[in-house]
Amino acid sequence: MEKQSVVQVGGNIERALKGDYQINVAQVLKEAWHQTQASRSSINLGLCMVLLLGMLVSMLVSQSLGGFETVLGDPQLIMILNVVVTLAVWPFLAGVEMMGVLHAAGMKTQPKLIFAFLKRASWVSICALLSSVLVSIGLQLFVLPGVFLAVALSLVIPLVVEKRMTVLSALVLSVKALRFQWHKLLLIYAALMMALTLLVLPLIALAESSLSIGAIVLFIFGLSYLAPMFYNCKGILYREIFGLQLQNDAATPASIDNTFSA
Repeated sequence: MEKQSVVQVGGNIERALKGDYQINVAQVLKEAWHQTQASRSSINLGLCMVLLLGMLVSMLVSQSLGGFETVLGDPQLIMILNVVVTLAVWPFLAGVEMMGVLHAAGMKTQPKLIFAFLKRASWVSICALLSSVLVSIGLQLFVLPGVFLAVALSLVIPLVVEKRMTVLSALVLSVKALRFQWHKLLLIYAALMMALTLLVLPLIALAESSLSIGAIVLFIFGLSYLAPMFYNCKGILYREIFGLQLQNDAATPASIDNTFSA
């Protein structure tokens, strides 16, 4: 059987390690917005499925630990709950992350993509947990190191999935590559965070008024655009910095099993 040819889209690891890539904040946000308008349904459905899974895991774990009230009253039990939920949910959330990457390559996706990377589940879970721990430590120390790590480690999951890297290799590579234009990535994430804040403010202001239902509807509607845009932004950044490989004849990612083709 003839071997399938593979094409590289966007950047690559060698150039990323030298800082040989360009990030235009306005262009990234603009492209992500256009992608979101055309493809937000798959990400939203995928996120809803992951959210339901997270709620189910939280309920089962809380019951096994003595109930929600018991867990909320014990910081150690809260930490255990967070760890278990992180380990359980991230293998599926990795599929949502990859939707953004595939959208950046001009491909359409389906919600079933959240099941496409379960073979890498242990790597993804450990990577997500370790990244969270490192960011938390950084925030508790001097805040700024935590902010730096939150940005510098924001693309580790696609590295583990699409590049099939080990956890340590992905963490080190992400920090080394993203440090060159860290400030521009921070601006992109800050813009998205500001948009989220604007969505939350009406909820707070109208929490006890007769307009609270309208504020909730507005929040959900806005979030249905903002959440996909967040993942599409990350996908564009991943494409521009690390790139991805696609099978030339099938126009599908070389890292995805054909059973779950996007």
